[in-house]
Amino acid sequence: MPFLYEPEPPRGVAETIVPGIRRIVAGNATPTTYHGTNTYLIGEGDDVTVLDPGPDREDHVQHILDATGGRVRNILLSHAHRDHFGAAPALRAATGAPIHAFHESAEPDFTPDVPLRDGDPVLGMVAIHTPGHAPDHLCFAAGNGILFSADHVMSWSSTVVSPPKGNMTEYCNSLRLMLARPETLFLPGHGPKLPNPKPFVQDLLNNRQRRERAIAGILTDEPLSTGIIMNALYSKVDPVLRRAAERNVISHLIKLEAEGLAIREGELWRRAQPVAADAINQDNL
Repeated sequence: MPFLYEPEPPRGVAETIVPGIRRIVAGNATPTTYHGTNTYLIGEGDDVTVLDPGPDREDHVQHILDATGGRVRNILLSHAHRDHFGAAPALRAATGAPIHAFHESAEPDFTPDVPLRDGDPVLGMVAIHTPGHAPDHLCFAAGNGILFSADHVMSWSSTVVSPPKGNMTEYCNSLRLMLARPETLFLPGHGPKLPNPKPFVQDLLNNRQRRERAIAGILTDEPLSTGIIMNALYSKVDPVLRRAAERNVISHLIKLEAEGLAIREGELWRRAQPVAADAINQDNL
């Protein structure tokens, strides 16, 4: 899969990505967040929307305030994972800007000021519910060929789908939804912008389907642990990436269980019936 990479971006700087949209990359680099969370500043002057304020870091909030002069009119959330949502309360307190987010947040202690549903117009865009990575995940179609794809489609990596809130069936369905979209440029939650996104999205879906067939092919009548299944498919050595890979394996197994193709026995899994294997050993999560 042709992932896209970029040099480490300058910290604390709002770089123009396309006219009218700037990006500040938070200093929360990890093996699963790449260089850090992309915080987007949409608009100029007194009409700036901050999409995904990022992690709860005082320095990052200050960078947003410096870049906007504190003139933030709205805060928009793709989903309530801490690397995207953590700074939202502090930014709201500093600016008074209301928070727009999915009406049923995955964060139990958070209620958005402006609740959104699939298809709702929001700040000149359209909210698109894309569950899978998170149940409250939204993408935003900007109407000018641009779609903010957050963690649903990222250019530098495939997405971790970690149960119980991550759902592989919903994730694959949301990828199919993206294939039907007209946008020609995706701006993700981590990593560089993604031009011509449809072939990339199709590759993501194909990879998930190959991975699922491989997992089904590994299952036997003897119950196996998810660690054994993960080791048979992945050669990753970084412990963080290994945990992420195992979470994806579990999500696939839950999907197979729902389809009557796998049986769970405590923490172990076995096959429900013979399945043709396509055990392609790829390292994409």
